[in-house]
Formats: sequence, structure tokens, C-alpha cells
Amino acid sequence: MKSLHRRLAGLSILWLATLATAARAYTTEPMSDPEALGFSSSRLARIAAWQQTQVDAGAFSGAVAAIARNGSVAYMQAVGFHDRARTIPLQHDAIFWIASMTKPVTSVAAMMLVEDGKLDLAAPVHQYLPELRDMMVAVETTDPASGQSKLTLEPQKRPMTVEDLLRHTAGLDYGIAGTKVGRLYFKSFHGQAGVFRRDNTLADFVSALARLPLVHQPGEVWDYSLADDVLARVIEVASSQPFDQFLERRLFKPLNMVDTGFFVPEAKLSRLVDPPAGGWGGPPDSVMADVTRPTRLFSGGGGLVSTAADYLRFGQMLLNGGELDGVRILSSATVRRMTTNSRPPDIRFAGFASGLVGPQAGSTWGLGFAVRSDATSSVVPGSVGSFSWMGVSGTYFWVDPAEQLVVVQMIHMRGGSGPFQGMFRHLTYGAFHVPEHGVTAPVRIDAATLAAYAGTYAFSSTSSRNKQAPNGDVHGFGGLGINLAIENRQVKVVSPIRGMPAARAGIMANDIITHLDDEPLQGLTLDQAIKKMRGPVNTSVRLKVVRKGVEHPIDMSIVRAQVRVAGVGADLDVTVRDGRLLVEVSGDLPVLDFEKGAAITVAPMSSNEFFVDGGDHTRLAFLRDATGKPTRLVLNPGPWQITGQRIN
Repeated sequence: MKSLHRRLAGLSILWLATLATAARAYTTEPMSDPEALGFSSSRLARIAAWQQTQVDAGAFSGAVAAIARNGSVAYMQAVGFHDRARTIPLQHDAIFWIASMTKPVTSVAAMMLVEDGKLDLAAPVHQYLPELRDMMVAVETTDPASGQSKLTLEPQKRPMTVEDLLRHTAGLDYGIAGTKVGRLYFKSFHGQAGVFRRDNTLADFVSALARLPLVHQPGEVWDYSLADDVLARVIEVASSQPFDQFLERRLFKPLNMVDTGFFVPEAKLSRLVDPPAGGWGGPPDSVMADVTRPTRLFSGGGGLVSTAADYLRFGQMLLNGGELDGVRILSSATVRRMTTNSRPPDIRFAGFASGLVGPQAGSTWGLGFAVRSDATSSVVPGSVGSFSWMGVSGTYFWVDPAEQLVVVQMIHMRGGSGPFQGMFRHLTYGAFHVPEHGVTAPVRIDAATLAAYAGTYAFSSTSSRNKQAPNGDVHGFGGLGINLAIENRQVKVVSPIRGMPAARAGIMANDIITHLDDEPLQGLTLDQAIKKMRGPVNTSVRLKVVRKGVEHPIDMSIVRAQVRVAGVGADLDVTVRDGRLLVEVSGDLPVLDFEKGAAITVAPMSSNEFFVDGGDHTRLAFLRDATGKPTRLVLNPGPWQITGQRIN
């Protein structure tokens, strides 16, 4: 433990810069002038307008969004309705079931006990929960003749640790996948006879878990799971307190999170937002089905309710390096450790959330948070090092230390909230104000020059604060279009991406890629394998593939193509009409002054430079290649520029 504290202390200096915001009392009341915090008021207003379109379309009944920067709230807005019948306008203090946004809270609670010296990250979980000592590991195999699958059990290579619980490498699962062991998990915890009910306890849950096998060997696979519920029980044992009391006394009360807990008391029920049509699913007395009455099972993975203001305070504490309003929850070194990569380099990603975390998603996992790690392939905008998580109910938050930003969105919906999270992030970063530069009086440009600029320009980002491709050139990167995994030290194809070079060349799921350009791939980490697959667009690579049922390895040559990251970037259409240059967004994502369905005339400053005479005065500069053809469009040239590449 002493060595752990020394390592944490050594990191503390990295977080000193964030502590300046903690000197004064933190209020969640929005400032009257968001421009003072670096935002464009007109572009912030796009958030509510977009959310209203989703309310009108029936995606969700209402939303509360909050954005804080530099320790002050720039935006706090409620849109839509409190109830499914759409009769009660939604208010800022609405209470939402936050589902898996409970997990970061549980992780913070665990690390508080680590700092107290009552919990050891390296200790086996069975040190605190002896009933989990002898869990076996399930191995599912399929008989090639009959096609029937069966489970065999093998002992653990090493026991799960407390750190495994925090980083989802404990060998557990959620029971959502359609495997045999997955069905066992679902039946035991979430089915009609499952123990995940409000009249049971965390001790009951752990006892039921002890009768099941693990899904993976501890430490080998990242699989989003029930680990935080096990962690909550560990916290109870280590602290000698019920989990709800520990959170209330050590976290919620000190942070003034007055509306956060495991149920909504009667006096506040009028502020609880209706669940979506059809409810949350599951048995009527399950943990998530009814938060209107007290519970005995304090789910560390998804049991809490909260408000945008409360969670904003939680996020600000993390951004401040573990402190808010003079109350220290964690050391800055501990927060830094929690929000940086914790996964071993050879980890395999599995489960339904593996598309959100891992090198192919441009992110990694800390101790309780997803962390943006790769600007090129990230599926969300923001700074490298920003950390986040979400809930199945639609709730979402992230913290961006580089921009001193804390953002929360609260909605209630059943699954599929990813597009709403992505759009919200794009709109937030797109609302950053760009310092204006002086513009000269408009000049005249001949028709031929104007006509040469007409075309579509692809942007990898919508904000200078969001870098999602090298030099801001394109929407993606050169690659083969393969979802990969590492199994038994081999590079395995999970699936080829439809329409991409690998799929067209005949790569199939479960293929093993043994060589790339005659270089063996065995023993590479997933990060290393993905890096080798990527490269400049239109370059060729040779693959050697081993396929089940095929006697000899298959040799194939594949040409890399541009891989566009889903939901990233935007296109601008430039046209000429009546001797004027017009710019309009192609698609739903706005870019600075430009939106879909609203072509803006830009005024010429020189033969290749233009500006928007109004709004936020976006400036444009067209760049030509060696042949003189306009190939790039730069918005706001200078330190805050965004560069787009002409695609037609």
C-alpha cells in the first residue's frame, strides 16, 4: 500500500493546474454571458434546437443539458416534457435514473477507501468476499459434427483483483450475449427469478454470483459487466457500512449532491421524469424498474438517480483533481490514475460495449471511465485525455481537462442513445467561440475563379478543439476495414466491414491473419496489429490468412482505402449563384456559421479568401495544389483553423 501511495503522489503535480477553479464556491447557475467562457451564444442555442427536433420526432420526451467551463456554468437548459403524455414542461432540476453513470460514482467510492488504506487494488477480491474464491471459468466449445455447444470448466489462472473490478477485466459479464454462460448470468440476475431485485441485498447478489462460473480468465478480457456491483459489496465489507450510507456520508453530502441516491423520496417524486414508453423492462420489482421506493440492493453498476446539476458537481470535482468547494474527495494523483489507461497491452475486448472502448474506437479504459486515447480513430470529438461514461437510460457525461470542460446530458430512453451522445458532443465543441480577426472590404472576383471553388469539402471536425484526423485532412484514415481481436496470441478477424477493401477481397470472420507483408503478426497486441493494418490511402499490403476448413494459407493483396469513422466530421457544399459564392452544410452536423438548409453567401476579401458578413464572421480560405486546382478549404485560418479536403 505504501508503494501505491508513493506512485499516486508522484503524479499529483500533473493535476495542479486544474485546482485553480476550486478556490471559490461552485454554483450550477448558468452565467448570463457564455461568451466570457469562450462559447458562441448562437451556436450554443443549437443544442436546444436539436434536442427539440428529437422530442418532436418522439426519440425522447425531454432533455436537460449542462455545460461548465473554467469552473462556471455556461449552459443549463431543459427541453421538452417531464411526462410521457407531454403535458408538463421539463425543468432543470428534473430527476433521472442515471443507470450506468452510477459506475464512475462507485469507482470514486472505491478509490476513497484505497486512499484510506482500507482497500488494496492488488488484493484478490476473495480477500473481501471469500465466497468468490473458488469460482471456475467457463469455456464454451462447439462440436463440429453436431453443431451443439457445451460448457466445460477450468480453474482460474489467477484470482480476480479489486483493480480488475474497476477496469472490467474480472472475468464477469452482464449476461446479455446469447452464449450458454451468458444465459446463465441473465437467468440468475435479470430474469423473472433473478436476484437483482429491490428486496434482496448486495450480499445476496454475491452469493448467487459465487454459484456461477466466470466468463473469462481474470485479467485477459475487457468485458463490460456486473463488476461494479461486486465492487459495491467490496466497499460495504471494507468500510463496514451499507453502500448507500457510505456514498451519502462520504460523497453526496460533502459534494452537496442533494438529489442523488438509490430512490426518490416522496417529497421529490414530482420531479422524477417518466420512464420511456414500455418502461425499462425486466421484472416489476427489479432494481431499475422502480426507483420510487426504497431498495435493499444498492446497485453499484446502475442503481442511482440524480440531476444534471448534481452530476455536474461530481464531474467538476473530478476536473478539479478530486476537490470541490474546499472539500477534498480524492487526491489529484488518484484522479489522474483513474482517468488514464489501466488496461494491459495484450487485453482482448469482448461484450456488447466493446465497440465503444478499445483501440478501434480510439479509446481506452481507466478505473471507472472510458478515456479518449487516439485522436485519429476516436468515435467522439474532444481532447485526447477526456473521460466519460453513459447509462442505458440515455444519460451521458464527459470531462475534458484540456478544455476545463464538464458536460452532462440527461434523457430517458430505452437503448440506442449513442447517436444522441455523439451529436451532443459535436454541438458542444462546435459552440466554442473563435477569436475574430479584422476583415477588409469585399472585393470583386471573376466568374471563372468563383466557379473553380464549387464542390464538396469534407471536414474531420467541426471545431478547432476537436482533432479527429492527422492535420485535419479527412474524415478518417487509410485502412483495410477489419474489426480485429487477439486470441491465443493470434490476430483474429471478428468481422470485415461491409463495402471496405478486406470484405471485397474475401476476408471472412474468424480468419487468422498470420503475416502482413511477410512479417509475422503472432504475439502482437491489438494496438500493434491495428497500427500495422493502417497506412496511407491507396497503398497495398499482402496478407497471409489461415481459414478453418482450408488446407493451405491464403495469400491476398489488398489496397488500403479511406476508413470514415461513423458519425465523425461534416461536409460543406460550395456553389455559385448569380455571381456569388454560397456555402451550406451537407448533412445534419453544423459547422461554425453554416447549417443544413440555410445557404450563406460569403463575401470575398481576396481572390481566395472570403468571410461571413454576420453571425460569428467565419473566414474561409481556398488552397490550391501544384496544378492550381482548389483542393482544400480552411475555415478561420490561423491557430484555430479547421481544414477540409475537397472530395468532388
